[in-house]
Amino acid sequence: MKTKHINIFLVIVIVLAMQSCNVKRFIPEGELLYTGADVEVSSDKLVKDISEVQTEIENLIRPEPNSKILGSRLGLLVHYKSQRENPGFINKFLNKRIGEEPVYESDVNTIRTEDLIRNRLENRGFFFSRVGSAMEEKPEKKTAEAKYVIKLTEPYLLENYIIDKDSLNIYNDIKASLSSTKIEEEMRFDLAALRGERERIDEDLKNKGYYNFTSNFLIFEADTNQYKNKRFDLFLRLKKDVPKKSIKPYRITKVNVYPNHGPDEEYTAQDSTRLDQKSFFQKEEFFLPKRLLPYIRIEEGDNFNPDNSRNTSRRLTSLGAYKFVNIRYDEIDSLATDSLGILEANIFLSPLNKRAIRAELQAVTKSNNFAGPTLSATLTNRNLFKGGEILNLTVKGGYEFQLASGEQSGLNSILVGAHADLIFPRVLFPVSINNDWFKYAIPKTKISIGADYLSRSKLYSLTSATASFGYIWTANRFVTHELTPVSVNYVKLSNTSEEFEQILEDNPFLRSSFNQQFIAGLLYSFTYNGLIDAHKTHQFYLNANLDVAGNALSLFSGEAEGSSSKTFLGLEYAQYAKTDVDIRYHLKVGSEQKIATRLFGGIGIPYGNSDIMPFSKQYFSGGPYSVRAFRIRSLGPGSFNPEEATTNNPFFDRTGNIRLEANIEYRFPIYSFFKGAVFADAGNIWNTDENESVPGGKFESDFMKEMGVGVGVGLRIDIQSFVIRFDLAAPMKTPSLPEGERWNFDIENPILNFAIGYPF
Repeated sequence: MKTKHINIFLVIVIVLAMQSCNVKRFIPEGELLYTGADVEVSSDKLVKDISEVQTEIENLIRPEPNSKILGSRLGLLVHYKSQRENPGFINKFLNKRIGEEPVYESDVNTIRTEDLIRNRLENRGFFFSRVGSAMEEKPEKKTAEAKYVIKLTEPYLLENYIIDKDSLNIYNDIKASLSSTKIEEEMRFDLAALRGERERIDEDLKNKGYYNFTSNFLIFEADTNQYKNKRFDLFLRLKKDVPKKSIKPYRITKVNVYPNHGPDEEYTAQDSTRLDQKSFFQKEEFFLPKRLLPYIRIEEGDNFNPDNSRNTSRRLTSLGAYKFVNIRYDEIDSLATDSLGILEANIFLSPLNKRAIRAELQAVTKSNNFAGPTLSATLTNRNLFKGGEILNLTVKGGYEFQLASGEQSGLNSILVGAHADLIFPRVLFPVSINNDWFKYAIPKTKISIGADYLSRSKLYSLTSATASFGYIWTANRFVTHELTPVSVNYVKLSNTSEEFEQILEDNPFLRSSFNQQFIAGLLYSFTYNGLIDAHKTHQFYLNANLDVAGNALSLFSGEAEGSSSKTFLGLEYAQYAKTDVDIRYHLKVGSEQKIATRLFGGIGIPYGNSDIMPFSKQYFSGGPYSVRAFRIRSLGPGSFNPEEATTNNPFFDRTGNIRLEANIEYRFPIYSFFKGAVFADAGNIWNTDENESVPGGKFESDFMKEMGVGVGVGLRIDIQSFVIRFDLAAPMKTPSLPEGERWNFDIENPILNFAIGYPF
């Protein structure tokens, strides 16, 4: 590890030394380095949004000067060094990654830039503005800067927005669409706004059935002749010689659906089934027509509407049964009239393979020193009952052993599990629900059952069984709701060793968390995922969860013999309420660079039949998706410090029912699919009640003093969104140490985290 530290240190020294160098000595004779442009915008008249005008002009300036990092042109310096006779491997490598070609004064064409500025100003209504430029040279520094001086004229403002009168029916529809226009009186002449208005009208006409219309058929004319105070009237009309079929609406007279479409297949009338004014063509019944109906928004007798097509395509794709969804409209000229066109809608659905098997082998390395292989296999059966149902059967098995010495050596664990998910692409509910309530997507019903067996040598065995019934609903592109009104979890602890029994004896809270074997309740999750718009500068993500257990069971419970706890079917059940929120914000600072931040807060409150949260529902801190400078379950609760954490006290007591965390990470490209990161994490867990076995773990008003803090660097291998992540982190603040000694950058003992996917 010391060798790695030395190498990292040398790289930092080299980079700092390169930054300290000046590029002046590399600039050829007769050339001046271009350092950018200064733009000065003024006007004799008051101009609204003049700062926006200046920003728009600044974005037009070309070329861009060489970039600066901390006052130094590092990319340019790397390029110059790579051009030497013997540049060396490091200079060649750095030049490929961050090198920049020099931009000289001779590369700047101010006359061309002046023309671009004048053109843009005229497009924004500032006609006949004055634009001048000059180059300010600094021979002693071997640099030159461009200066552009713009004098804005008074802009032309809109007086009237008028639609030309015509007997064509399309003009009535265009006039009706003006209720949604963004063009307003007193608006400055703006060519971009006029283009946007044409596209808005085109979209509105398409939604009214104008299948063959395009925005290019519309033309604006501005008239300033009637005014002497820089006003203008705006006229909108159709271009001449627009095709007749483009100015009439189209109606859908037939909807044909092909649920099992294949290449070169032909169908006859005998292959069709008529249902709810739609024809379904399939030689053998592959998909029940009544199950497809709710997903099809295209209706016979309606005018053409592209929104209905998009909604239909999205809904059918969400079924998970089809690899291709193709909607084609055919014009039926024989039935068309001068005022109405006729369309036939054909929906071609190409199914995925009915059955698929996916196997996955993982080499797992955990931060608690456990490592080993895990094998899982999933069998998927699509369209199980000919209604788009999907059955997933998963079996898994794993073996882990602990990489440790001394008393912890020889520990291993065996995990065996089987799970089944049955997903219905519709709402299963005792009362019929109108699918028109769900405009974006129809909710899915998910039924899950599963069982796992975990045997941890020298400690215990844990058998768990789960069952759930719930709904998943995508409300729009960003929002997803998941409601599980029925969730049952049974956990049985067995085969406990003397060592583990002693741990439970020493920690009554921990024993109590294992006693409540039965968990039954309700789960709700809300997710807003704005990270899907990866091109946006500001990206937000929010996930909020609610978990309430035991309330319904309390109505049917009875007293346990010899205990004050209540039972259901002879099992002591848990009763609690738990909620947490995960908020993320990503800021793009370059084409492949971003600053990612995250805040997490959660709390669980036991009540009624429970004095403590079940062990499986408690929070822990530390690890590759948490505070990465601490091993998993090794942080907290609070300032708790186990006397012999590495020998006699495993990680079982490092849990709590409150968790707070904050993370920040700067992500940047290195080379090809290799990405880098620099990050800082802070967080901890606490208990709401004092636990004598875990002193210092109670949540108090001075909780900020007990936040663990760590920093580190990361390497990520990102291949088409499949990410393998390595994070090396060291603690800066360790809350388990005495006050006054907690701030200690322990760089000599870093933690290496290995994980799949980004942490947040």
